[in-house]
Amino acid sequence: MNEKKTGFDTLCIHAGQEPEPVTGAVAVPIFQTSTYVQESFGKPRSGYEYARTKNPTRLALEQLLAALEGGAAGHAFASGMAAITTMMLALVKGGDHVVVSRDTYGGTYRLFSKVLAPFGVLFDYVDTSDLSAVKAVIRPATRMIYAETPTNPTMEIADLAAIAAIAREVSARGGAKVRLAVDNTFATPFFQKPLALGADVVVHSTTKYLNGHSDSVGGAVVCADAEDGAKIGFAQNAAGGILSPFDSFLVTRGIKTLPVRMRAHDANGRAVAIFLSSHPKVRRVLYPGLPSHPGHALAARQMSGFGGMISFDLGSEEAARRMLDRVRLCALGESLGGVESLISHPATMTHASVEPAERERRGITPGLVRISVGIEDAADILTDLGAALSAV
Repeated sequence: MNEKKTGFDTLCIHAGQEPEPVTGAVAVPIFQTSTYVQESFGKPRSGYEYARTKNPTRLALEQLLAALEGGAAGHAFASGMAAITTMMLALVKGGDHVVVSRDTYGGTYRLFSKVLAPFGVLFDYVDTSDLSAVKAVIRPATRMIYAETPTNPTMEIADLAAIAAIAREVSARGGAKVRLAVDNTFATPFFQKPLALGADVVVHSTTKYLNGHSDSVGGAVVCADAEDGAKIGFAQNAAGGILSPFDSFLVTRGIKTLPVRMRAHDANGRAVAIFLSSHPKVRRVLYPGLPSHPGHALAARQMSGFGGMISFDLGSEEAARRMLDRVRLCALGESLGGVESLISHPATMTHASVEPAERERRGITPGLVRISVGIEDAADILTDLGAALSAV
C-alpha cells in the first residue's frame, strides 16, 4: 500500500493490517504471549525474542499509528503519560529547557513540574497561541517546544507551522536541534496533521478518540525522523511502559471507525456549541468552531474540523456543581473521546493537580465545565444539557 497516495479512511482500516500468515485472519490476532521459541541457537524468529521488546499485535498498531500521522516510526505505550514520559527520557536531559503550552493537561504539568524538574529539566509555560510569547522564553538551552492544540481545557490554538519555523530557526542559529512535540489527542490525525506542518514528534493518549470506546488506556509517540524513532524505541524497551496485546487490539479496532466517529463528534460538537453560546446561564463558550473564538480562523486553516471538545463557564463552582449533578445522558467522569458524552469539572478533576494560582493564570476558573460531546442523537444531548442548566 502506498500510504502517501491512500485515503485516510482506507489507512484506518488497512495500514499495518496484513492478513495473519498462518490462518489468513482478517483481524490482527491478540498474541498474548510473554516470549517466543527461537528457531535455533542465536536465531530468533523474525526478530521476536521477548514481548516487552516486540509483539505482533502491538507492532501492527504502531505501524498503523505511523501511517495515520505520516511519520517514520510509531510506538505504543501503557498510557498517554507513559508515552510522554518515554519521549522526554529519550529526547531531553538535565539542563535542557522546554517551552510548554501554559494550558497543558494537568497530568503533563504534574510530570514536568514534579518529576522531571527535580532532575534538572527546565520548563517555561507560555501561551503558545502567542508567537511572541514563545520567542520571548527561548534560551540557549532550549531543546523542545511542547504544544497542545487545541489545549485542554481552554481550547487555545497554536500555529504549528509558525512554531515549527521558530524551532528550525533556533536550531540553525544555535547548532543544537530544537524539536517541536505536539499533543494531538483532541484533534486526532483525522482533523490535524502536526508532522505535515513541521512538527518533529506527535504524542497521543490513545485512551481518548483513537480507541474511542472508553475501554482501554494507552498512549503513543510518532516521530517524523527515523533516528528519533529509534531513540523512542530504545527507551520504550529500556523503561518498559509498553501497551498490552489486548489493548493494542482494542485501539486498532477502534481506529477502524475513527473517521466515522470524528465526523459525528464534529457535527454534534458544533450543535452543542451553538446551543451553549445562546444559553442565558452560560457566561462563555470555548470552542474553536465558533467564529467568536480567538483562534477560529487559525483552526479553520490548520484543522479540517473542530471536533467535539467544548468548555463553558457557568460563573462559579456552585453553579457548575448544580449543573453536573443534574446531567443524566452525559456521564460525569474523567476522560474524553468516547462514543458517549462525558462531562467534567476541570478544576477538581482533570486539573486538580495544578496549583490554584496556576489554574487561575490559565483561565481554568471554578465555574468551568468541559464536555466531550459523544455521538448520540444531538437532540438528546441538547435536551439533557438544557435540563441540567435549568438547575443553575
